[in-house]
Amino acid sequence: MTTDRYSTFADLAASERLGIDYQIHVRARSARVAIIAPHGGCIEPGTLEIAATIAGDTLSFYAFEALRPSGKRGSLHITSSRFDEPGVLALVGGAQKVVAVHGRANGSDPYTVWVGGLDAALRDRIAARLTTAGFVASVVASGSLAGRDPANICNRGATGAGVQLELPRTLRNQLTTEPTMLRSFCDAINGAAAGSDDGLGTANGLRIS
Repeated sequence: MTTDRYSTFADLAASERLGIDYQIHVRARSARVAIIAPHGGCIEPGTLEIAATIAGDTLSFYAFEALRPSGKRGSLHITSSRFDEPGVLALVGGAQKVVAVHGRANGSDPYTVWVGGLDAALRDRIAARLTTAGFVASVVASGSLAGRDPANICNRGATGAGVQLELPRTLRNQLTTEPTMLRSFCDAINGAAAGSDDGLGTANGLRIS
């Protein structure tokens, strides 16, 4: 396992430059659902864009974006159980549901979305919606990518339980280059998270603020 260069956001902010080395994106919305990408940009490419599209115009959105390559996994990577940037803590603290979008290595499986986290009901609903939409999704209940640590940023919402999605690199590349596929993927997650049969705020582009 690679050791992070920084163990807290305060350590990172003391050495890295906002707007040059990293950027923070926050959109707070009235819907108490937050879609987050704590390892966006050069760390886990594609996760920021996918999370922004899931959030659309209705769900809250947060992303930490690394603006420069920084070696293996990126020196700006802070593991999810220690990710404590104040903006995301404020956003998820007021959310009833939190979905974190992450990237994983392909390994031997370049297409399956691993769905974890402590919110079992939402986790299972997202996995089912993705499957119905034609994607491959697998519930992950154990292991380092299962998102079951209570300190994981996805589990630090008002209910103490959220969902973590791990997307392989090949799938992320497809989603960010095929708009129709991206819309289908993001609408499935948006609908599950928003509790709507038809989706709430359908995916409508990659607008990021």
